[in-house]
Amino acid sequence: MKKISEERIYEFESYLCREEKSPITIQKYLRDMRNFNEFVNGREMNKDVVLDYKKQLMDKGYGVNSINSILSSINAFFTFEGWIELKVKHLRKQQEIFCPEDKELTREEYIRLVEAAKNNERLCLVLMTMGSTGIRVSELRYFTVEAVAEGKSMIYCKNKIRVVLIPKKLQKLLMNYAKKKGIESGEIFVTRLGNSLDRSNIWTQMKGLCKKAKVNPKKVYPHNFRKLSAKTFYEMDKDVAKLADLKSGKWIATITFKGKRYYLGSYEKKEWAIEARKEGEQMHEEFLDWYYKTIQGNKCNKGNE
Repeated sequence: MKKISEERIYEFESYLCREEKSPITIQKYLRDMRNFNEFVNGREMNKDVVLDYKKQLMDKGYGVNSINSILSSINAFFTFEGWIELKVKHLRKQQEIFCPEDKELTREEYIRLVEAAKNNERLCLVLMTMGSTGIRVSELRYFTVEAVAEGKSMIYCKNKIRVVLIPKKLQKLLMNYAKKKGIESGEIFVTRLGNSLDRSNIWTQMKGLCKKAKVNPKKVYPHNFRKLSAKTFYEMDKDVAKLADLKSGKWIATITFKGKRYYLGSYEKKEWAIEARKEGEQMHEEFLDWYYKTIQGNKCNKGNE
């Protein structure tokens, strides 16, 4: 007999820990399962029950992404129990080729939000950090005094490690803030008790800036700052492939000539990127010889005529 119990949900939590899910993901899965168990109300589990719950979520007006997220939690529990036959499909959603104007955060709005947060230095720096690096709220904990001093942060998320470079101006602001608050090591963004910042608190504080900054509250949520960072990067480089590499944590090799940066490729290992850069430098030197002998030489000859 297939039945859900609080004891099994508790064991499900241990299973998620062994699967190396993040604490936030675990909390979310458990919350979804307890809500689902309340709907089931002691009934024996079968696929019709799950489909009824799926329909109820749709009838209540839940968004497609929200429903699919809940179904992922339930399916994960079924995998844990070995009830593979009970897993249900996600709702299909047509990919949007544009971002609705009432949801897209512009650079100007971002600047106004930062300005509005100036009386709350920590929140102001959180906004600046997320907007300039594209990190997630859960990744703020990787911005330690040690990482900021080095100018880069090693971030571990979703079983991947990626390096996030910290802009010089932001680096200086964060180091000054840490010094002012007496934070000599460890996380920079902490509460007065030294705990990591809570996602919901950051979200609430962000919403509190909307009126002063004259920004639509629908646009202000943590993930939108990550999207703004990606959009800004793309507008600068016009290279969606490079953006994907950057977000996936790959090592990117570039070389600069006459103020323009050229993309040499992305690599899984740092050593491979270094090798590509060296090859690029060798080719670059050969190109410079040709450039100054041919192009610049022709310009000089024309000037002497």
